[in-house]
Amino acid sequence: MTAAAKNTPCRVLVIDDEAPFTRMIKLNLESAGDYQVEMVNESRKAYTATNTFQPDIVLLDVVMPEIDGGDVATLIRQHPSTAHIPIIFVSAMVSRQESGRGLYESGGEHFLAKPVTTEILDQAINQVLSEQVG
Repeated sequence: MTAAAKNTPCRVLVIDDEAPFTRMIKLNLESAGDYQVEMVNESRKAYTATNTFQPDIVLLDVVMPEIDGGDVATLIRQHPSTAHIPIIFVSAMVSRQESGRGLYESGGEHFLAKPVTTEILDQAINQVLSEQVG
């Protein structure tokens, strides 16, 4: 069940080693819509934060020190308490040509190119959450 269906804010966890990026996403999403955003800037704390916060969706960087985004996604998906949480990879590794003006899918994964606008993030979050319901 999505956050909208529960009449509660959509809970978004942003995992990225760039603190200014996570702060910008938090401020922009929370001011633009019905979002509750938590941030993690250390990939080794990502699984614990996911398990504790229980977000509706995770926005995850790919390239991070210590543990990369692919490994973080594997940790999230291998535990029954977090396996159901959808993940959107948000990365500079994805080109604008690949992602166009929004969500790009490859190998069953969702990607967005950095930098990303609040409008595109909002659309992508809603699209991925609606795919889970439908």
